[in-house]
Amino acid sequence: MAKKTGEKYQAIIDAAVRVIAKHGYHNAQVSRIAKEAKVADGTIYLYFENKDDILISLFNEKMGRFIETCRQRIEEAESIEEKVYVLIHAHLSQLAQAPELAIVTQIELRQSNPLIREGIGEVMKGYFNLIDSVVREGMQQEVFRPDIDIRSARMMIFGTLDEAATTWIMKQCKYDLVSHVKPIHNLFLHGLMKH
Repeated sequence: MAKKTGEKYQAIIDAAVRVIAKHGYHNAQVSRIAKEAKVADGTIYLYFENKDDILISLFNEKMGRFIETCRQRIEEAESIEEKVYVLIHAHLSQLAQAPELAIVTQIELRQSNPLIREGIGEVMKGYFNLIDSVVREGMQQEVFRPDIDIRSARMMIFGTLDEAATTWIMKQCKYDLVSHVKPIHNLFLHGLMKH
């Protein structure tokens, strides 16, 4: 199997996002992805074992890059309030800039088999750890209440962002998803902060 890098690999990943977003995962045949990527059907199998592997790879690559960018921005942010804002803004703006990817991650991945969910588990764990670290830091700095259950806070934060993105997709991306950053930020801060 070819190394998972290079122009053809990237072309296949990007084509898979477009094809899966348009036709749904179950109707996204490998031949359709190959045609969209402008490669021969057999070329796909030089990079991927099967369609599940394509979906896992595209999620891990795109989400992995997103988490790294998000982590850097959070490290650069000075206050805990700003770190929470960066987290919310990064999540919603990334999806707003890539509606096809949003459809794949919010809708198609949810309908996938357990093998795929297992394949994306490590990357999701990285994102959850990032959310946890922001909550933990807020508690250590005594900006957030000391009695917060980190796991519950993470579910609240991720669940809210996830639902905001899914609703936006279900409404065919007809409004500005990023306009929800400030209201969600205010909601989180007032729920987490010490009074």
